[in-house]
Amino acid sequence: MKIDRLIGILSILLQEEKTTAPELAERFEVSRRTINRDIEDLCKAGIPIRTAQGTGGGISIMDGYRMDRTILTSKDMQMILAGLRSLDSVSGSRYYAQLMEKLQTGSSEFISGRDSMLIDLSSWYKGSLAPKIEVIQSAIENRHILKFKYYAPAGESGRCIEPYYLVFRWSNWYVWGWCRDRKDYRLFKLNRMDQVAESDQGFVSRNAPIPDLSNEKIFPGGIKVKALFAPDVKWRLVEEFGPHCFTENGDGRLLFSADYTDIENLITWILTFGAKAEVLEPKDVRNAIRSIAEETIKLYQEE
Repeated sequence: MKIDRLIGILSILLQEEKTTAPELAERFEVSRRTINRDIEDLCKAGIPIRTAQGTGGGISIMDGYRMDRTILTSKDMQMILAGLRSLDSVSGSRYYAQLMEKLQTGSSEFISGRDSMLIDLSSWYKGSLAPKIEVIQSAIENRHILKFKYYAPAGESGRCIEPYYLVFRWSNWYVWGWCRDRKDYRLFKLNRMDQVAESDQGFVSRNAPIPDLSNEKIFPGGIKVKALFAPDVKWRLVEEFGPHCFTENGDGRLLFSADYTDIENLITWILTFGAKAEVLEPKDVRNAIRSIAEETIKLYQEE
């Protein structure tokens, strides 16, 4: 992709005193004419690049340019490369690793020591997620309608959306787009999507807002929860809600208080603790869990 090549060329020029068009053409596997056009584009973008012909000539950034040798510190490059590695963990290819290698070339002065940050955005579902991400990325770039089957608590349905953003949040991948059925922007979880396909139908890009993914927006609360938990599940409460979500009772049990958004999700979450959790409030949640327990006992009763 052109923008990646331009970033790579700029990185090399910032790290080396001088290079040549043939060297850049070989490194990026393009023609010299393409490199010459890239240099022109960088000049148009305000980068003061100087070219010289003949023996000792080459391509360089003009002396005294403020960005020279300072725009990419060792820490900056570490962050850039960590980000590229994280994208490779879900892309299903080595595309970003190859770009990373180009950026690293000749950058020993900028990248020192061992990598100190490793980010892996993949999951147990990497085998199924990578193809979905690739299809969605293509649909976003081509401005094509995305079609898929979606499984939601209310049931399954076919959806058609105008995709705008791939989102990684709450340890999961989502696609944000304009749902043509609901006539509004929606966030769809990739693990609930099936038969994901990029259609041939294009769409005129809307002035799509960046999704507001704050906890207050997505999880507005409203359901006041109080529950008692056994001491040996403290680690889960700390992991999921933080160390200040409970107080310790005299008997050692943990009194948990929080706001919840969805009753069904709350019931499902409480049930994962088995007999180590007792809901005190709301009463309807307590009663629902009692009913589920009674039905479960019936399933496991001996004949």
